[in-house]
Amino acid sequence: MNIIENIKEKISAVVLSALKSAVEAGELIVKNEGDLGAGARLEVPKDKQYGDFASNIALITAKNFGMPPRKIAETIASRIAPDENIKKVEVAGAGFINFYLTPKYLYEVMDAIEKMGADYGSVDLGKGQSVMVEFVSANPTGPMHMGNARGGALGDCMASVLQKAGYKVSREFYINDAGNQIEKFGASLEARYIQQLRGEDAFEFPEEGYKGGDITERAIEYIDLYGDGLLDETPEKRRAALISYALEKNIDKLKTDLKKYRIEYDVWFRESELHKSGAVESAIAKLKERGYTYEKENALWLSCTKLGLEKDEVLVRANGIPTYFAADIAYHINKLETRGFDRAIDVWGADHHGHVARMKTALSAAGLDSDRFEVVLMQLVRLTRDGEVVRMSKRTGKAITLTDLFDEISVDAARFFFNMRAAGSHLDFDLELAKRQDSDNPVYYVQYAHARICSIVSRLAEEGINVPKFADINPARLNTEEELALLKKLCDYPEEIRAAAESLEPSKITRYVIDLSTAFHSFYNACRVKVEDDRELMDARLKLADSTRSVIRGILEMLKITAPEKM
Repeated sequence: MNIIENIKEKISAVVLSALKSAVEAGELIVKNEGDLGAGARLEVPKDKQYGDFASNIALITAKNFGMPPRKIAETIASRIAPDENIKKVEVAGAGFINFYLTPKYLYEVMDAIEKMGADYGSVDLGKGQSVMVEFVSANPTGPMHMGNARGGALGDCMASVLQKAGYKVSREFYINDAGNQIEKFGASLEARYIQQLRGEDAFEFPEEGYKGGDITERAIEYIDLYGDGLLDETPEKRRAALISYALEKNIDKLKTDLKKYRIEYDVWFRESELHKSGAVESAIAKLKERGYTYEKENALWLSCTKLGLEKDEVLVRANGIPTYFAADIAYHINKLETRGFDRAIDVWGADHHGHVARMKTALSAAGLDSDRFEVVLMQLVRLTRDGEVVRMSKRTGKAITLTDLFDEISVDAARFFFNMRAAGSHLDFDLELAKRQDSDNPVYYVQYAHARICSIVSRLAEEGINVPKFADINPARLNTEEELALLKKLCDYPEEIRAAAESLEPSKITRYVIDLSTAFHSFYNACRVKVEDDRELMDARLKLADSTRSVIRGILEMLKITAPEKM
């Protein structure tokens, strides 16, 4: 149930009815027959003095009526009488019709929350369309960094918002277990393995190898388990054995860390399967058949310039090995064609912005609708403490990983803070603020609002005063500025879900729940809930408080953040 959408439909119907009656009475003369209301919008004025909603119908019909918009607006407004929802109607400016509403429609939100429970806020924007959201997809050659941490919270919360908006969502992690990075991984492991057994000077570490301490740890683990038997093997067999061991260990670590981050994937998709199944070769063959490839310098190229890009891209190297780009094309064909998702959404770092157009071009070349593929680009995270940038972990003295972050702050704080800014905005993450137990910490502020309401409900229940049903209260008793503002904020929730899903910005919901908590705290400070000499007012306020509790809890659970009942 969308209270705002419902009242807008009612007012729009009233406006259209008034317009048609003015035409029938000859007060407005139509020059061109057609849908008189086409293009009319009902919007919330930026300034409250102009009412709750404003219609632009007079401005868009002015040409058809051959009259000044203000005159049309005055004619329409004269035919709209106040009713149970409309308090008054005024014409303003060039011809806007402003509506000032009674609080009646706001009261209905408590009934909607009571009936829908955790489903309140849901909208049917997606209409059951299938969407796959791929996010994090960190290389399994080392630990996850801060970009992965932000991408994890962003992607997971985006998926939850899309589910709330009526989409059928699948979360996916793409494991890059093939290609150049795995070759470097194997060479790095081989070097550390031999160095551990024969000394650092016994084997030169590859110039482009992975130098992280985790590589050495894996090599030592292998030696502890299996000894030095690989020394007698060929480099190819030695690397394959080390990769086979270390890769699965790293993938298990990724799964463990992400589960601790409250992220559960529906699918862990391996790049290697694309090669084994022949999907990469099939994708290349499809591009060839459609005339978008050519050979040059013994390599196979994708003719991106045919589709408007400035530069062509290599699909198969001169040595016959497909590029990562070719595998990526095959993967996205697999998403949209083989598995048939209606939409595929990827969360990438902003440094991949140039790859977006290339991938869309490749999908078009393969005969797919590239609009079904969307990318959310995510800017960098900068950790700060006491105003200073933090780059190293206190515990390890090395670059901060996701595990290091959870040594310092709660998962609640991480998920909330990483979703406080739009993906395209740089994020300064204040570690000290994330640990504070006061209202300056936004996640604490929201959780405290929930706990405070739980405390009110619990204390009153001990006195035999329980949250009433909506049918048993007199909602008209809620008429102060703070009460009406809180009701209005509760009404806004479904529209916030719609906006967040349309823009793929879950940060809208994080900001909304902060605003909702602020509205509750203002209500709490201005309106005593336990009104001992006025049970009717107390019941109405208790119902309003509990409705707020339900929505805050639902949002926190959707974002996979705990909703404590005591703090």
